[in-house]
Amino acid sequence: MPDKELMKERKRLGFLGLPFTFTKYIITDKKLLIESGLFTSNENEILLYKVVDMTYSRSFLQKLFGLGTIRLFSQDVTNAELEIKNIKHSHEFKELLSEQSELEKQRLSVRRGEFMGAAHHHDHMHHADLPDDDFNDAY
Repeated sequence: MPDKELMKERKRLGFLGLPFTFTKYIITDKKLLIESGLFTSNENEILLYKVVDMTYSRSFLQKLFGLGTIRLFSQDVTNAELEIKNIKHSHEFKELLSEQSELEKQRLSVRRGEFMGAAHHHDHMHHADLPDDDFNDAY
């Protein structure tokens, strides 16, 4: 049975919030799909039960154009840290992603202790690795 698509957003250009990029983020009931490319198509996925943590931010310009950024931390080999930048409905997208991640963990009976390795990496991030608000406000 194919996964049920719950929400889709397109990465947008930083200015004017126009969708002139070829990257789509799709939340299904079991995974986050990242589709990109024009001439060559790439599809990557993060299983929702592997999501460990996420952050949400909006620069001044993003607020002006109704955009936001979600930073996702997971136990996924390809995308241990993923930045979903400049999408519309970003807060709703983050909330749905968080909710579906928890539902999928419950469905699979995944315990939080099983994620200690990935959480260890996130807990020891240096302050320099965090976004600089002044820098982000310029974009």
